[in-house]
Amino acid sequence: MSNTFADLAELARHLRVQLDTKKFVLLYAYNGTGKTRLSTAFKNIGKTVGADGEVTARDTLYFNAFTEDLFQWDNDLANDSRRVLKINSDSRFFAGLAELEMDNRIRPLLNRYADFDFRIDTTTWTVSFSRNETRDGVTTTVDDIKVSRGEENIFIWCFFLAIVQLATDPEIEVYDWVTRIYIDDPISSLDEHNAVMVANHLVQVLTAIDEGPPAVVSTHHPLFFNVLCNEFGRKARKYFLKYVSGSGSYALDDVDGREFLHHLATLGELNQAQNSGALYTHHFNMLRRVMEQTANFFGLESWKDCIKPEADDPQKTLYERIINLMSHGDYSLFEPREMMEENKNLFRRIFHQFKVTHPFNPDRIKG
Repeated sequence: MSNTFADLAELARHLRVQLDTKKFVLLYAYNGTGKTRLSTAFKNIGKTVGADGEVTARDTLYFNAFTEDLFQWDNDLANDSRRVLKINSDSRFFAGLAELEMDNRIRPLLNRYADFDFRIDTTTWTVSFSRNETRDGVTTTVDDIKVSRGEENIFIWCFFLAIVQLATDPEIEVYDWVTRIYIDDPISSLDEHNAVMVANHLVQVLTAIDEGPPAVVSTHHPLFFNVLCNEFGRKARKYFLKYVSGSGSYALDDVDGREFLHHLATLGELNQAQNSGALYTHHFNMLRRVMEQTANFFGLESWKDCIKPEADDPQKTLYERIINLMSHGDYSLFEPREMMEENKNLFRRIFHQFKVTHPFNPDRIKG
């Protein structure tokens, strides 16, 4: 079942209605679909703005790319010694930082994932990092280190989780304005092992208190999405979010009650596009991604090995060339260009041959 929405604001309003009857909503979407903008539209609906333009109330605690931007590195270019992560003190995200001993709330969460330590200075609004190093049996602490981008991301994520715990604690008043939570792609720099750990841990945090605020979680990471689906079970609605090429609208496909595999969802979308005739240049890119995943699964040398023309079709080189050309060109999902009729015919031929030589369940990719 699929529902279509004219724009992200309409979709955001729909998700808010969903949270009135279901505590959790899970969204899977490709990068570039508009997940971050959707999270912004969702939290903006919950704002109340006064006559002077000032925000007087809000209801959504959110995590997205803007959350990460609240932290900026000062690399001490003059002395190259004291590197700190600066905190934007103007954000309500940090409302309880000075009073609520956030170091002690973050540290147990961070210890699940990392081997470095940190210290928050609420007078300078900075975070400094340290790590123990052992050489020749002697352990020393190295202060003011710069952690990797992945370690930085996991620190910010644990910071957010600590605030979620505060927002679900009825005795903590500083975050009592939070009645909804929106989380967009918290694991962009994590490997698969940590993706599973983060998903499992997130479910534990969000379900720890029955009366905690409802939440939307969106992601482009298929493994993360599948773990969330399994862990939340019937507590969550699950959707595949798609941008509808050419119309500027958005579609929510209900994937509740069945296992979601994003390569099958992609094949279904491509099947639907070629059947309708609405084929755009970026569809070649989508087909190549599925070929790459298929080649990896079968242990093939290259995605090109998935191109297997029929005996009376000698144009394998042409197929490789056009997929390469269309996959590396400047073809944006948000400025879709319809294929020329000749390229549509080539796409249909390549797509048909791929489905015939790799017999996916037709019921799962019928689109």
